[in-house]
Formats: sequence, structure tokens, C-alpha cells
Amino acid sequence: MPQDMPPSGGYEPVQYRRNLPVRGFRPAYYLLGVAGVMVYGFYKFGQGTREQNELAREKMWSRIHLIPLLQAEEDRDQVRRWYSQQALEKELLGAETKAYNSDRFVRPTYAVTPSHVTK
Repeated sequence: MPQDMPPSGGYEPVQYRRNLPVRGFRPAYYLLGVAGVMVYGFYKFGQGTREQNELAREKMWSRIHLIPLLQAEEDRDQVRRWYSQQALEKELLGAETKAYNSDRFVRPTYAVTPSHVTK
């Protein structure tokens, strides 16, 4: 039996590559797009940080300017309480009693004391 031989001129080349069409953009375009989005994001982040710092500064200065008003309100409340306490003392005892040698008003200090003393 005769042996099969290749055709004259040889076989066709074997196609092992896939000829797929290129889809999408080049990778460099994607890289540029991502970099652009990141630059815009960092810019907006910086603007937001500046805005937050400005709001914090404004809040701090508004509180600083309110301190005298709040202190005056606290002083008025202390004087009102002192006069009320003096009136109550006069009503209960019948006369004004002095615990100190001076009439000068001294702001009371409220100290936190422990409920029990350990020895």
C-alpha cells in the first residue's frame, strides 16, 4: 500500500492566532482619564478642606465674641440668686445675718467632694 504524501506545495499554514477586533481605547487613554478624575477629586477635596477650616475659624470667633455676653448673663443670674437667698434668709430668720466680715460679693466655688473618705 502506498504511503500518503503531502500535497504538492505543502499544507496550508495552521492558524493558531485569533484575529479578534480591538475593542475600547488604548490603555494610555484610560490612564489619562483616571488621572484626570483623580486630579479633579483632589482639587475638590482641597476646596472642601479650606471651606471646613473657614467655617471652624468663624465658629471659634463667634464663640469668642459671645463670651462677654454669656459671662454677663451668668453674673446677673448669680446676683439674682444671691438676692433671693438673702430674702429667704431674712424671711426665715427675721433679720440679716452676716457670716463674713465683708459685704463684698464673692462668687461661690462649687467643689466636687468625694462621698466618703477612705483612711
